[in-house]
Amino acid sequence: MPTGERVRVLVADDHQPVLERVVRTLAREFSVVATVNDGEQLVEAEAALRPDVVVADVSMPRMSGLEAAARIHGRGSTAAVVCLTAHEEADMMEAAWQAGVLGYVIKTSLTADLVPAVRAALEGRRFVSSAPRPR
Repeated sequence: MPTGERVRVLVADDHQPVLERVVRTLAREFSVVATVNDGEQLVEAEAALRPDVVVADVSMPRMSGLEAAARIHGRGSTAAVVCLTAHEEADMMEAAWQAGVLGYVIKTSLTADLVPAVRAALEGRRFVSSAPRPR
């Protein structure tokens, strides 16, 4: 990415208040290129917009954020994916890693952890906002 260009982020969440909070949190440092409300829209928007980063809710209608991440990476996209979730279970986090996700942000930690998670993902590093609890 050329010097001075802002990182382009696509955001997906089916809850409008969360979506707005995510956009406010990211907009200080990154360029939010679009927002969508479900997994199918996410896959389509990512193909059309080619963002640097995708921030996706794990649980969305029509297709989960994890399935969308797997499809995005399956077709060769280089977009880094950070997921947002209320799930703190280790098996859910493992499913995220399997889908190619680099950031795992618990929604209750969104304000503090989302920007560091995006930064880490851009560097190819994993980020976890809190230790998952075993079931």
